[in-house]
Amino acid sequence: MKRLKLERVSHWFGRTRALDDIRLEIGASEFVAVLGPSGCGKTTLLRILGGFLRPTEGTVTFGDDVYSSPLVHVPVERRDLGMVFQSFALWPHMTVRRHVEFPLKSPRHKGTSEREKREAVERTLEATGLTSLQHRLPGELSGGQRQRVSLARAIVSKPSILLMDEPLSALDQELRIEMRREIQDIHRLTGATIVYVTHDQGEALAMADRLVIMKNGRVEQAGTPREVYLHPRTPFAAGFVSKCNFVKGSWTGDRFAVQEDPSLLFDGAAVSEVFRGMGVYPVRPEQFRIAARGRGLEGRIANKQYNGREIHYAVRCQGTIFTVYADAFEDYRPGNSVRLVFEGTVRDGREDGLDREAFMVYNRPAHTDRIAGERAPLPVSGEAAETPRHGEQ
Repeated sequence: MKRLKLERVSHWFGRTRALDDIRLEIGASEFVAVLGPSGCGKTTLLRILGGFLRPTEGTVTFGDDVYSSPLVHVPVERRDLGMVFQSFALWPHMTVRRHVEFPLKSPRHKGTSEREKREAVERTLEATGLTSLQHRLPGELSGGQRQRVSLARAIVSKPSILLMDEPLSALDQELRIEMRREIQDIHRLTGATIVYVTHDQGEALAMADRLVIMKNGRVEQAGTPREVYLHPRTPFAAGFVSKCNFVKGSWTGDRFAVQEDPSLLFDGAAVSEVFRGMGVYPVRPEQFRIAARGRGLEGRIANKQYNGREIHYAVRCQGTIFTVYADAFEDYRPGNSVRLVFEGTVRDGREDGLDREAFMVYNRPAHTDRIAGERAPLPVSGEAAETPRHGEQ
């Protein structure tokens, strides 16, 4: 099976370096989401993969085929790929069917019979739910339908690679969620390798097999959504993929003592050295539990936002604002004095070896001061199954 590889790829626009020494290997049929803020280089990376740009330095290969290098540049039409654009890129005078037929007119398909082309178009229209709309023009379609046309055009020739440049950014929230499912269905149907560029963390966490976080033209972190979410390697990765709180304190080996209350010790075996050097411990909003009493960081509710299934709280602890996601039935009001109990996240014993490190909290003395009816903090040893509420897959 062919793998897509980028080896030391850099690109300059005049004196501006858009990509800086990118090294990335993408497996056959893998769904990789490239995530980052505007200007981080993610679209430049996609254009290089597609053949729209020639890298200033480095090599792009697909299996044994060299797509781009200082000496070689395979044009777009000769690459085994399909492209889905942010703006749909539909011709207003062409029907849905003609859009889907268009890629099969490429010289790459000159050996394909008309009958085979017709059958491929019919299969693709049916798979994308466009059969009944095949004679309509783009102006007669909804946003979601136009996006499906763009997807159908990209997959009709059964490319090995699908490149997607923020394909859902022009859709409303409900349509985005619906189209996420359709893109996942297409991935399963085609088995193509997908490189999906987005700045939407929710899309990336929900759909991808692997995330590539970019910043200033470089790869900040790459890993599964679960790895990146639970074990960020840098403050940027922690803060860009959802929210992250940084608790101040001091490190001794793998144990972290909270600055506000040194008797609160967190286990940090899985925490990146970057955070240790900063003297902070990263805590996701759902890893804190708000309690009226008990052992934890003392704070006061500063803000409350109801979000249906959960409530987002801003809790002020000695001048620092922490974000906490709580169940909708855990109702506190601004001004309430509370405690933030770090419950952490531990590995489900059924996992396959990823995320084997456990986040656990050590409270000293032992858990004997827990008030009646309060949920027990995590034990200092042993394992429990728990899945994050926010960003869950």
